[in-house]
This record gives sequence, structure tokens and C-alpha cells, in this order.
Amino acid sequence: MKKFNEELLKFLENGTTTFTCIKIIKDILLENNYLELTEFTKWNLKPGKYFVIRNNASIIAFNIAKNYKEQFKIVETHSDTPAFLIKPNPDYYENGYLKLNVAPYGGILNYGYMDRPLSIAGRLILKKDQQLITKIIDIKDTIALIPSMAIHQNDKANVNLDLNTEVDLMPIISLNKKQSLTKLIKEKLKIKDSIYDFDLLLYNNELPIIINNEFIASPRIDNLTCTYAALKAFLNKFNEGINILTIFNSEEIGSNTYEGADSNFLIDTLTKICENFNLDISTTLAKSLVISADNTHARHPNHDELSDHSNTPILDDGVLIIRETNGTTTGLTASIFKKICEDNNIKWTYYTSRNDFYTGGTQAGASLKHLSTNSLDIGLPMLAMHSSMELIGINDTYRLSLALTNFYNYSFDINNNKINF
Repeated sequence: MKKFNEELLKFLENGTTTFTCIKIIKDILLENNYLELTEFTKWNLKPGKYFVIRNNASIIAFNIAKNYKEQFKIVETHSDTPAFLIKPNPDYYENGYLKLNVAPYGGILNYGYMDRPLSIAGRLILKKDQQLITKIIDIKDTIALIPSMAIHQNDKANVNLDLNTEVDLMPIISLNKKQSLTKLIKEKLKIKDSIYDFDLLLYNNELPIIINNEFIASPRIDNLTCTYAALKAFLNKFNEGINILTIFNSEEIGSNTYEGADSNFLIDTLTKICENFNLDISTTLAKSLVISADNTHARHPNHDELSDHSNTPILDDGVLIIRETNGTTTGLTASIFKKICEDNNIKWTYYTSRNDFYTGGTQAGASLKHLSTNSLDIGLPMLAMHSSMELIGINDTYRLSLALTNFYNYSFDINNNKINF
């Protein structure tokens, strides 16, 4: 587990935006002999290992054994994290400072981003002659900061944490009025071509750390911990089945994008697989299972009143089976996952939120708008979700990876009345 966590910390450090995260995953899949497909060509598939990327921001990988069953085992996670999206025409000079015009991406915990070192990553659209070329970038260096107001200037700072996203959360990058973001990027990365457009985000570039060998503190724990656990599980060798790993963009903004879970990306991919192997897609989906893995809230050490009466765990309490009224988990699908965990001595527990707190939908819920199959929602307990530095137990990500490895390896048959293992 020590090696697993060391690799997890590197993944948390480098998966700074959905674009950089998907690039890392692509490189790992290529190293493991996966073949890249494109959506712009017909597929001629044989049993083997493949992946396809949409919009540089979402990826679906699948492996098909020679003795494949008419069943999909699908794990869904997401690679986007709350951050600051850089707007077009981002530079403006005000009050003696060059600032960046940004917008919160996802449900940011505003005060968690004050006084933090910020860098820039994402995608550039470069113009070279008459061609437009995409380039995934990560500056890594600290280039911006959002300064808070001193307590002497705001005596209500410790009483009222209300921050105006249009006023209080604009980062400074220079004192030089003639500097600009594009100049800075071209200087840092030695880019000679024209920057025609971009999809860029500001992110916290502090390094992940282990605390007292009990906790991991890091940016982007939601949801790169589940993503890394699923990736490691997926890279194991399997004896049967059609194993699918989907890592989507846009979960933090509702999944309703070209490459999000609420798109045709997954159903189109599954349809192509079925066409290549002469499988009936509706029959195959009826026998399949989707697991959506995304983190949720641990019991808070200072605010127990935020917890459910009986179903809010503490940190490092195991893999969570999430049972929400707007979720996708059923008693049937929960039972499959419970058996997988219990057969392999993997710690698990239930999670539900308080009735008076709103909870969002899951990626499985978004996907089920486009395909009908059994599904469940799982996750890991964490603290400070959507802050720039989040907290998780040191064992749980590894537990999740073991559970998903066994899910991919388990043989089970689903019908209306019983499940055979």
C-alpha cells in the first residue's frame, strides 16, 4: 500500500485539470499496450485492449478477453475538479495590479482559495500557418495569488465569510501593465506559435502530503482518488467479460457537455463494441452493471450536527455504498458490491446524507438517461470537499482499488429474481 499511496500522491500532484489528467491516463494506457481508437473512424475490434478520447477531456478504456461474456462491467469516475476558469480577454489592469478575469468552475469553497499559490494548466489552441493545433499545458510554477483582506481592514472577516466572486476572487499576476497572460505562457513554455484560443484553469499547485501516516491532504482529492483507484483496478489482468473504465469531464458542472456523462459518449462506445462482436446491446445492458465512484462527506470533527443519524462515517471508514433518494443504488446492486467486499475482507459501510441537505445526482444517473442497466453509487469519505486543500484517510483509496479490481474479476449473472456468482 505504501507504493500505491506514493503513486497516488504523484497523480494528485500532476492531474491538475481534466486535460492534464486525461493525458496522464492516456500515457499510462499506452504503456500498458492499450490501442488508441478515434471516434472519427470505423472500428475493427478483436479481443484486446483499447481506449478512445473525446475533446481531450474524457476517456473510455475497455478490455475484451477472448472468452468474453455478454456483459459490461463499467466503472465511472470524473477528472474535473473545482478551480478557476480563465475567461476570454483575461488581462485587466486595476489599482496598480495586473489581474486575471476568472470564473469559479464547479462549487468552489471560496475562502479555501484565498492566499494559496496558483498555477495554470489546460489546453491551448495554437495557430500555425493555416492549421489549428491543440496543446495540453501545465506551467507548474506559481504565477498568481488571490490576496485576502487583512483583519485590520475588515474587522468582520472572522464573522462574515461572504465573498463576492466578481470582486474578492480576482487573482493578481503582475505589477507590470504591459505583461499579459499569453505573453507569460509563451515565455514560460517557450511557445513560438500564436495562441489563438484556450481552455485554461487556475489551480492550487501545493504538493500533496501525508499527515501522521493517517491522512492524505491534497488538492483535487475529489475526485482524483476515485479516478486513480479505478485506473489501477482496470489495469489488472482479467479472465472474462468486457471491462469498461469511463473517466468523464464536467461532473462538477452537471455533466451536460459534449464529453460529459450526460452525453452519447458512453452509449456510442458500447454500441460500437456490440456491433463489432455481434452482441445485442439491450440484452447485454440488461446483464451489466455500472458503478459510479465519487467521493462524499465524512462526519465532521467539529460539526456532528451535519451528519445523518446512522449513516455518516468518519475518515478512513472504508468504501461507501451511497444510498440517496436521487441516487441509482438499489438493494440488489448494493448486495453485489457488499458480497464482493465481504468475500475479500474489504472494509465498507453505508452513506446517506441528512434529509435537509441537498445532494446532487451521480454520473451513473446522468449515464442512465442514455442507457438502461443496473447501477450503484459508491465513494470515499473526505473532509473539506471543494476547498483548495482536501483531506482523506490514508487507507481508503487503496481499499476502493481492491474492491474495483475484484468487481472486474468477479463472475456474476443478473436476472429478475436472483444473482448467481
